[in-house]
Amino acid sequence: MISCSILLVHQAAGNQASSSDVAPTGESELIMHWASSISTTSAVDAALAECEQAIRAQLAGIEPDFVLVFASMSFHYQAGSLGAQVSRMFPGATVIGCTGAGVIGGGKEVESSPAISITAAKLPGVNISAFHIGESDLPSSDDPPNAWEGIVGASSDSDPHFIVLADPFSINTEDLLSGLDFAFPLAAKVGGLASGGSQPGSNGIYLGETSFRDGAVGVALTGNVVVDTVVAQGCRPIGESMRVTSAASNMLLLVDDTPPLEVLQELFQHASERDQRLMQRNLFMGIGMDPLIENARAGDFLIRNIVGSDSSRGGIAVGAQLREGQMVQFHVRDADTSSGDLRSALAGYLRGLGNRNAVAALMFQCTGRGQYLYGEEGHDMGIFNEMVGSLPVGGFFCNGEIGPVAGATYLHGYTSSFAMFRERAAAD
Repeated sequence: MISCSILLVHQAAGNQASSSDVAPTGESELIMHWASSISTTSAVDAALAECEQAIRAQLAGIEPDFVLVFASMSFHYQAGSLGAQVSRMFPGATVIGCTGAGVIGGGKEVESSPAISITAAKLPGVNISAFHIGESDLPSSDDPPNAWEGIVGASSDSDPHFIVLADPFSINTEDLLSGLDFAFPLAAKVGGLASGGSQPGSNGIYLGETSFRDGAVGVALTGNVVVDTVVAQGCRPIGESMRVTSAASNMLLLVDDTPPLEVLQELFQHASERDQRLMQRNLFMGIGMDPLIENARAGDFLIRNIVGSDSSRGGIAVGAQLREGQMVQFHVRDADTSSGDLRSALAGYLRGLGNRNAVAALMFQCTGRGQYLYGEEGHDMGIFNEMVGSLPVGGFFCNGEIGPVAGATYLHGYTSSFAMFRERAAAD
């Protein structure tokens, strides 16, 4: 079966139009077109043909110049190189993609069966520079920004935006992201880690005709495009925010001059029964990443696992490096909390749009969400469709999600990270 959606947006007026609207002659050159499709047909050639047919019908004869393909592992093994097949379907397009434990397309999530999704775009006035980078290609911390510019094919002053897809086993994605932040501090970076494979070399990432089993692929988008980001980490804070007064590496020793285990014990005693259950199973630490924010709220924290404790000193080990002066706060997660956090994140984004319109999106959702968290398929996509509308949306379920918090880019877990695409407005 197959489903699809499309939205057309006029560059000059910025008005939304349905897929049935027809642009006057000559206007198609000025319009950003997007299309998205998904197929659960079991044979790879038939699934690709279904997706191609839907994409071409939606684009109504317009050839895309940017295509993303996401596929479950069964299709990856059947095809050998999905990127090559999709590149032959759309010979004028830059093609990137990867494998996923689940895939997203045409406004749907598919986790429980083989699926392939294709999302395609015609982006007038946009330069698309594609790249592959391996672990040995990463510039050192001593290299200047232009070392990164050479790799991605874009300069910092061209105001690029990045979509990054990486293999979880073969490249230090956090080093990659920190390097891109260093060279392109104002650029949006969003994406995810390929999933479905359980060992090195088992995932596939695609760039044009080539299929890689290591490193990362991506595109730098410059010109008439803005990529907004929405990151929903799925947690809510409990207790009060606290200042780190002593820390060693990732060991939190004192908060407000008190051992954090003492704070946690007191917090547990006064918590509701529901929160006590969550604290026993799903307790996390939120780290305030912006030193200028004194009263940090849910979206201001980078969520990290609590990985251990030191009862002799009352300390807690956190899955991140800590420093004195940071604000931290305990967080919990469950299905209701994650759902509410996604709604809050999307509502905040929509409030900030003003009279501008997102025209399409990519969704990078953790494998720990979906059916695992909510007990049903399509939960996050359903909220997106309800709140934002039926835009063309593609994506996949990731082994880690890429997105910003407080102006820096991080690798997340249990998160839904969105890239929202729109044309440039005067205010951008």
